[in-house]
Amino acid sequence: MKALTFLFCLAWLPLTLSAQVAIHDQAIINQQERMVFKSWDADKFTPKPGFLGLNPMYWMTWGLHPNYPDTDIRPLSPTGPQTLRLGLIAAMRSSADAYKLHADTIRNTALSSYAAYSAELSAADPLWQIYYRSALSPLDDLPKIPLGSLTSAQRKYLSETGMISWYTQQHQALAERLHLARTTHMERGSRILLYHRLLLEYRKLQAAWEDKIRRSKTYLRLSLQREKIKERSKGFKDQSLNDIEIADKVLKNSKL
Repeated sequence: MKALTFLFCLAWLPLTLSAQVAIHDQAIINQQERMVFKSWDADKFTPKPGFLGLNPMYWMTWGLHPNYPDTDIRPLSPTGPQTLRLGLIAAMRSSADAYKLHADTIRNTALSSYAAYSAELSAADPLWQIYYRSALSPLDDLPKIPLGSLTSAQRKYLSETGMISWYTQQHQALAERLHLARTTHMERGSRILLYHRLLLEYRKLQAAWEDKIRRSKTYLRLSLQREKIKERSKGFKDQSLNDIEIADKVLKNSKL
């Protein structure tokens, strides 16, 4: 029985003892709180200086660092190193965003300039697609000279006088200029003005060609009338001959 009582007391003894004594130091608690999440409050620094600053505990604690309670040393304080680092990061991020925006602006400007000057994109120009492509389409192919409605005499006259060759050369010159306008790097406005100038010259060439065709008709008609007049005058001249001359002419033109 005594042995059982001794063992019970021996087992109960560790439960009543503690290896450490809990110390509740408000100064340490305040320091931990202010360094983590609470504001830096100088009134919570203990011990206080006391009446006329005669508290010896105050001088033992803060004698070497009297300005410590008034100096916020938290990393996230308004002037703390972590706050400054975060502010510097925000400033660097803002600068990086500004540089990126500037770079994007330069890129967009470069792309716009390339699209405006590049000859590779001239075929995609809206004004070319809507108007000048169809208006200048005859210059993309070989000149199609409309000779089907002309008579053989007109075709012969235009060929002998070099009008067909002249029209072909002028047409080819305009076609070459159009090709250069579409394959040369230049400003979009200059390219459009060149298109319009070529269109005006092409219309002028077509008007000149049609005028030459009309003049050829007039010339051939006048030539035919002149030949008829010559025949008539020749007949009148034959009537003015005497009988002997008429007989000689008949014998001369006779097949016998």
